Amino acid sequence: MTTIEKLPYLSAEFLDGLAISTSDVVDEIERQIIGQRRGEVWCAPKAVVLPGDDRYIMATLGVATDPRVLATKSLVVNPRNAERGLATLNSLVTLLDAETGLPLAVVDGNWVTSKRTAGLSAVAARRLARVDSACAAFIGCGVQARAHLEVLADLFPLQEIRAFGRGKGNRDALCRIAETRGLTAVPSDTAKAAVESADIVVTTVTLVPEPVPFLDARWLKAGVFATMTDLALPWLPETMAVFDRIVIDDLVQEATMSRPMIKPELVAGDLTGLVGGDVSGRQSASERTAFAFRGIAVGDLAIAGLAFVRAKAIGALDD
Repeated sequence: MTTIEKLPYLSAEFLDGLAISTSDVVDEIERQIIGQRRGEVWCAPKAVVLPGDDRYIMATLGVATDPRVLATKSLVVNPRNAERGLATLNSLVTLLDAETGLPLAVVDGNWVTSKRTAGLSAVAARRLARVDSACAAFIGCGVQARAHLEVLADLFPLQEIRAFGRGKGNRDALCRIAETRGLTAVPSDTAKAAVESADIVVTTVTLVPEPVPFLDARWLKAGVFATMTDLALPWLPETMAVFDRIVIDDLVQEATMSRPMIKPELVAGDLTGLVGGDVSGRQSASERTAFAFRGIAVGDLAIAGLAFVRAKAIGALDD
């Protein structure tokens, strides 16, 4: 039996060593989403606290039958962390046995957040992006952009990326990663230049209390797929009707939020409906499609649970 004195901590370095692939991530998220439909997985809407000082504080809670875990994630986003030499986002996931409530492990939350966010985008992209997508544009070039580059390059025949972000260091680092994968990398001076020729657009702009939208959906070409990990806050709301099909992560969760990401009349459905077939995916090569999300507990649950199972399988959690 695990006691608090012996509670394993799964660090990012350890988790990287588990060699969990893009397919593993996407398949597990989809499996747990289907589990929700079957009544085998239960998740609460995310809880959010906004102290009014630029911090974004939130928590997620999810319970699975297989593996039998309860996962809670606590997260703080603070732009002032940069002055401290810290990551803007920091988080932690705790895992309990869903039957007994006994502690199982603590998991690096930043690693889980990175994997699950890109994984959720990939689940949507499987159904909403063109299979021949060759150019991806990144608005925001930090950790989430790098995670998305990894999964998109695994799933699509990418040849080129375009990168636009506030920090030249992050932008150049993203371009170097793309080049190591044999892709052409183009640093863009403007957001419009980055997105206007892209087949896939990824926006991962840091959350701030009073965001100023600057992305115009009318810049996008026919056939594009956009994934918006940032609550769609960088996008000009009056241009969102350009999209032929917009899917969000969770209709039930969204109904509890004070401010919708997307006007409800523009939303075709959510990720559960998309995976389950209730919501149609891409219908033509020319459709402009989008996925907007806040983040859902099932993603954190799926990735943390998968990591725990893999760690246990190799004996890393043995006393």
